[in-house]
Amino acid sequence: MRIDIITLFPEMVRQAAGASIVGRAQTAGILDLRVHDLRDWAEGRHRQADDAPFGGGAGMVMMPKPVFAAVESVLADQGDAINDAVPVLLTAPDGERFSQAMAQELAATPRFVILCGHYEGIDERVRETIVTRAVSIGDYVLTGGELPALVVLDAVTRLLPGVLGNESSAEDETFGASDHHLLLEYPHYTRPAIFREMAVPATLLSGNHGKIADWRRQQSLVRTREHRPDLWEKFLPLSKRDQKLLDAYDDEKERKAEAG
Repeated sequence: MRIDIITLFPEMVRQAAGASIVGRAQTAGILDLRVHDLRDWAEGRHRQADDAPFGGGAGMVMMPKPVFAAVESVLADQGDAINDAVPVLLTAPDGERFSQAMAQELAATPRFVILCGHYEGIDERVRETIVTRAVSIGDYVLTGGELPALVVLDAVTRLLPGVLGNESSAEDETFGASDHHLLLEYPHYTRPAIFREMAVPATLLSGNHGKIADWRRQQSLVRTREHRPDLWEKFLPLSKRDQKLLDAYDDEKERKAEAG
């Protein structure tokens, strides 16, 4: 897969993208990441990429000319053009909320471009002509679009075949692709089995894979019910198996409360 990121702060993106899973994906040749400095297409001695907004107001607005030139040049590198099949994403606070489903959709495409927003915003003609999708990672305002671009990059990269050591990892996680994608992930434990008098649940040490699967499912149900009622409402109604697991948890909790 090839991902192009166009930004006013390329080093910020390059440094973060060179580490961890994203960095390893590039080394393995699974991900072809190109980070471009928008100012390379800006004109003048100061390579200006922003200007004051027409009509007045606070802040500066990203100018259309360098953005158009940058996107056209980046797309042409592989014979593509604006309005072809290559998605061009704009990171913006008023964009569509980024989700695991969107990450999966992007991971299935051979190539896409991320345009990092900045300043007060970007000239609307860019959004009307170039941008195929504006994307937001949450209801808050950041200094620039570099951090959202990195979030999208990370979420998409880890879904690419061969990136994760265990191919089932991406499916089993919270918001993964499996049938319980609306459930939060179950608790995890590793060695030692007892740490500062805190013991790992005995079921996980039993070697009984059926019981372990039931325990994990039960814990996912409980966590989602208690911590994310919004997801819980979407997940309902429960299957007979899930209801049985949840009833067993509630009964055990009640017994422990009565026992003091």
